[in-house]
Amino acid sequence: MSHANPQTSFHFYYSSQRNPKLSFYQRRLLLLLRYIFLLIPFCYISGFIMCIGPFAHFGSHQSTLPPGSVYQSHLLFTNLWPHIYSDNSSALQLSSIWRYHRKPKLQKPCPNTLAALRRNAPAFSGYLIVDANGGLNQQRSAICNAVAVAGLLNAILVIPRLEFHSVWRDPSEFGDIYDVNHFIATLKGHVHIVEKLPAPMMEFYNGSISNIRNMRVQAWAPVSYYLEQVYPRLRKRGVIRIAPFANRLAMTVPPEIQYLRCLANFKALKFSHQILELSKKIRRRMIRESPKADGKYIAIHLRFEEDMVAFSCCLYDEDETSKRDLESIRKNTWGNKFKRKDSVIRPDLNRMDGKCPLSPLETGMMLRGMGFNNNTSIYLASGNIYNAAKHLAPLRTMFPLLYTKESLTTPDEIASFKEYSSRLAALDYMVALHSEVFVTTQGGNFPQFLMGQRRFLFGGHAKTIKPDKQKLVMTFDNTEISWIAFKNQMEAMLIESDRQGILVPKAMNASKLVSIYSNPFPDCRCMIKPHSTFKLMKPIFVNKMDFFFKLNHACAFLCIFILLIFDACMETETYTGIRTNMDNVYKLTSFGYFLGKNTKIGCILSPLANLRALLSIICN
Repeated sequence: MSHANPQTSFHFYYSSQRNPKLSFYQRRLLLLLRYIFLLIPFCYISGFIMCIGPFAHFGSHQSTLPPGSVYQSHLLFTNLWPHIYSDNSSALQLSSIWRYHRKPKLQKPCPNTLAALRRNAPAFSGYLIVDANGGLNQQRSAICNAVAVAGLLNAILVIPRLEFHSVWRDPSEFGDIYDVNHFIATLKGHVHIVEKLPAPMMEFYNGSISNIRNMRVQAWAPVSYYLEQVYPRLRKRGVIRIAPFANRLAMTVPPEIQYLRCLANFKALKFSHQILELSKKIRRRMIRESPKADGKYIAIHLRFEEDMVAFSCCLYDEDETSKRDLESIRKNTWGNKFKRKDSVIRPDLNRMDGKCPLSPLETGMMLRGMGFNNNTSIYLASGNIYNAAKHLAPLRTMFPLLYTKESLTTPDEIASFKEYSSRLAALDYMVALHSEVFVTTQGGNFPQFLMGQRRFLFGGHAKTIKPDKQKLVMTFDNTEISWIAFKNQMEAMLIESDRQGILVPKAMNASKLVSIYSNPFPDCRCMIKPHSTFKLMKPIFVNKMDFFFKLNHACAFLCIFILLIFDACMETETYTGIRTNMDNVYKLTSFGYFLGKNTKIGCILSPLANLRALLSIICN
C-alpha cells in the first residue's frame, strides 16, 4: 500500500491557499454558512415570540382560536331562544328525576370507638387551640379536624376560633354560627371540650390567646406527624395553638379517629337557633311557591359573585370598563398575587379546562336543555351576583319562578344577617340541603360539603347535578348547534350526574383526595339511623311482593285453564269449590296487597292455595 508523502500534501494545501481563485470561493462559502447558522436561531426565536407573545392576536381572527377558548354563550342563547321559548312541554318531573338507587346494605353498628380511643390514646397532653380559617365550610372542616386531633392527642379542645378573612370579612364567632351546647354535649365522652382556657393559664399569657406561641403544621399532616412532632411540644407546654388549621389533617386516619370526624360533621355541628329558624321560614315559603311540583324545588349554587369572577381571571361578554374594574378588584383584594413571575393568566386555557364559573345564562340554558320548563321553582344560593342587572336577566327570562333569601324574607328578618357572609351562607346551605335537586356550577367547599350531607341524608345519593364543564364549554362554543342536538347533550349530562350521584370513589394513594365530607360512605355509614335503611329497602320489598302477586294470578289463571279443559269430566260442586277457594284467595291477596296487612303471608300462601286447588282438579 502506497502512502502519500506528508510533505507533498502540505505543499499541495499551501499552494491551494495561495491560489487566489480557490481562496475567494472558499471565503464566500464560509461566510454564507456563518450567516445561515446565525439566522436560523433568530428566526426561531422571533416566530416563537410572535406566536405566544403580545403580538399573538395581530392579524388573527376569532375563528382561528381553539374551540371553547372564548365566551360565546350569549351568541348561542340568541340563536336558540325562539326554540327555548316555544319548547315548554317537557314531561320531566322533579319527583322522578333520580332513577339510580343505591342497593341497601346490612346496617352495622358503629365500632367501639371509646374503647379504641382509650386503648390507643397517649397520656393526657394539654389544651389544644386552633384558628379555623377560610369561609363557612373551610372553617367547618378545620373544626372537624380539630376534634379528631384532640382525640388523637388526648387533649382538651378549646372551642375553635373563627379567623377574620379579608375576602369574607365576617367577624362572627363560633357561637354565632353553631350551637355551642349541642356541640359539647354530642362529643361528650369522646372529646373533652371547653369554651375557654382556665383562668390561671389565661393570666400566665396576660389574658390573650394571641400570646400563646403559634405552631405551624404542614398541610395534610399524617397521624405520625402529630404523635412525633406535636404531642411532645403539647406535653411540654401544656397548651398549644395551631393557626391556620384548614386542611391540616390527612383524610386517611385510624377508624376511631375518622369516627370523631364523622360525629363532628354530621351530628355535633348544628347551626345556631337563629339560623335554623330563619332557614325553616325560607324553606316553607319556597315550598309554598312551588305548588306545581308538589313543593319540590331546585337549588342552584351560583358562584358568580364579583370576587369569584375576578379571581377566576375568566373573560365574559364584558366591555373594557368592566375588565378594568375586575383587574382593580384583583389588585385590591389579592395584591400582587397575579403579578408574580410564576403566575400566568390565560383566560382561554381556564375556560377550556372548565375552570371558569358558569354564568347565570349558561346555567339556565343547561337546565332548560335538560328538560326543566319555566314552571320550575328555583332557589338561588349565592352572594351578590356580579353585574346582576345584566347577567340575571336571561336566567329570569328562562325561569320566572326564581327566588333568593332576600326575596323570601322581610327586611327585618334578614337585617341581622346582612353584614355576615358566613351566616348568609348558612341560610343558603340549609335551604339547598332540602331541595329535590342541587346544582353546582363551580368547585369549592360549599358544594362538596353539601353533596356529602345530602348523601348522608338521602341514603347515599347526592341528588346533585354536577356538569362536565369541559364538555359544556365545547357545546356553548358551537353557535350553530340545533336545539334538538343541544338538548340531547344536556340530557346525557343529567343522566351521568344521576349515575355519579350514587358512586363511592375508591381510596386513593394520596390521602388528601378522599374526603368524608363529600363522600361519607363507607366511613360514616354506621351513623345513619335504622329508619333510613328501611326506606331504602322498601322498593325492593315491594318488588318481591309484586312477584308473588303475579305468581298468584298466574296460578289462578292456570286453574281456570285446566278447569275449562276438563269441564266435561268434572262435577258441578268441584267447580264451585274451586271457584270459592279462588275467590277467598283473591280477597286475601287483594286486601293484603293494597292495605299492607298480612301482605307478605297472603302473597306467598295464595299461589300455594291455587296450586293445591290445581292438584285437586287433576286428582279428581
